[in-house]
Amino acid sequence: MKKLINDPKSVVSESVEGFGMAHKDLVTVNSDPAYITRKDAPVKGKVGLVSGGGSGHEPLHAGYVGRGMLDAAVPGPVFTSPTPDQIIPATLAVDGGAGVVHIVKNYTGDVLNFETAAEMAGAEDVEVRTVLVNDDVAVEDSLFTAGRRGVGGTVLVERIAGAAAERGDDLDAVAAIGNRVNENVRSMGVALSSCTVPHAGEPSFELGEDEVEIGIGIHGEPGRHRIAMEPADGIVDRLLEPVLSDLKLDDGAKVLLFVNGMGGTPASELYIAYRHAAKVLTDKGITVERSLVGNYITALEMQGASISILRLDDEMTGLWDSPVHTAALRWGV
Repeated sequence: MKKLINDPKSVVSESVEGFGMAHKDLVTVNSDPAYITRKDAPVKGKVGLVSGGGSGHEPLHAGYVGRGMLDAAVPGPVFTSPTPDQIIPATLAVDGGAGVVHIVKNYTGDVLNFETAAEMAGAEDVEVRTVLVNDDVAVEDSLFTAGRRGVGGTVLVERIAGAAAERGDDLDAVAAIGNRVNENVRSMGVALSSCTVPHAGEPSFELGEDEVEIGIGIHGEPGRHRIAMEPADGIVDRLLEPVLSDLKLDDGAKVLLFVNGMGGTPASELYIAYRHAAKVLTDKGITVERSLVGNYITALEMQGASISILRLDDEMTGLWDSPVHTAALRWGV
């Protein structure tokens, strides 16, 4: 194992500390328990947004703390959920009197721990709503989940729900737009190589030199099937088919196309994937209104990519375009 670390046991704490030092104009880091809030939290009268999960998916979630997205992020150990003891103080820290929305990826540990924290926050007179993200079409009832996994769509939910909270929507309205995004986004990924969790010291799974895993999860969970390596266009077709089949987009639909890197994929390859995906959508009469390409929800150093498609309406498009200022996403400011 070659990694730019000091001690596998201190990877998350040192990474979070470094993130806070690099972005001290945007965020405040609390070290014990570990959570990150936007610099001006709590914002009076504004619904707070909290998300989190296992580390190793950076820039998710800390990279999305700031104006127009999250008010707090809670990092767990690598690929392991944060505890309620972290989530509760993060929730209370960003409550501006209008309640808090938890955005939770559908993994059993995350669901249980955020649920516990929401109940305990309620005991402190903080209203909490939960948006559960389950956009992965690859598999259901995996090793880590009951039902579908939460993957790339999480970024889009956090952005659009965060924009709704920023414009002053109330608690139920922010949760509703988050749920609407989740209902209209589907994702699927591919792995060209495995990743190595620092404390494990060995790859999460084995792939042959000429093999790829279709439908991989962001923790290295197995996908639908393993195939021989093939050209990029063929792999993109394999990812798009189940996504489009599940979304059932009408001719003339408008979408956001999100091509995400899993951590070890060069931008040039992501744009090759985007090129073909956009052409396929256009040929089907679907308009790509908005795009996002890059490493936004990763699996450590895994080589691979995921494709997410979000069916847009005018409100979602306007919220996407509104100002955002975080470490990982910034426009309109």
